[in-house]
Amino acid sequence: MSTGMGNHRSGLARAMRAGAWLATLAAMVLLAGCARLLAGGGKDPPTIYAPDVHVQAAQAWPQVRWALAIGHASGARTADSLRIAVRPTPSELQIYKGAQWAKSPGDMIEEGVLHALEDSGRIASVGRQGSGVAYDYRLLLDVRRFESEYAGGATPTATIEITAKLLHVKDQQLAGSRTFLQTQAASTPAVPDVVAAFEQALTSVSGELAGWSLTTGEQHEHAPH
Repeated sequence: MSTGMGNHRSGLARAMRAGAWLATLAAMVLLAGCARLLAGGGKDPPTIYAPDVHVQAAQAWPQVRWALAIGHASGARTADSLRIAVRPTPSELQIYKGAQWAKSPGDMIEEGVLHALEDSGRIASVGRQGSGVAYDYRLLLDVRRFESEYAGGATPTATIEITAKLLHVKDQQLAGSRTFLQTQAASTPAVPDVVAAFEQALTSVSGELAGWSLTTGEQHEHAPH
């Protein structure tokens, strides 16, 4: 009689342990599902785009002996975001779903100008602000627009607008300032073609900024102070 009761209790204990294990497993599955929902699970990862910018130095760029520091290009959150902005109408700003930049527009502009000047061989020294090297001039950049715009057309136009200021470090005198606007129409509304338009516009504006910085700084060097 005692043996039968023991077997019964042992079986009951095993059943209880099995039930507890199943309940724990169910809870884990439920929590994992909730976590996926909160994290946006089930969505495909975004496609990352990194425009490849190569600037050819213009013959008109002067050869200079001074050094330049490029400050980080700042801007509003809507203009300096990893999300690729599109403006279907003048008063409406959206983003391309499933796509984003590898670097922020400010970083891409700063890098484009830096590489353009480095590759040109027209300047004694150029680097990013904060690198610890003494510089004669500092280039300050503000990103106003970095977006594609339809403006009533069937295909968008990549639009980049930047305000640049060149500051003489020694006396904190403003050597010059200018707003740059570069546009490039995309061949189709597809995101890869829009990115290709941005690549062309970014290449053009990086070259313009580099050439303007060299010319403006050199003019300031020879101007009476």
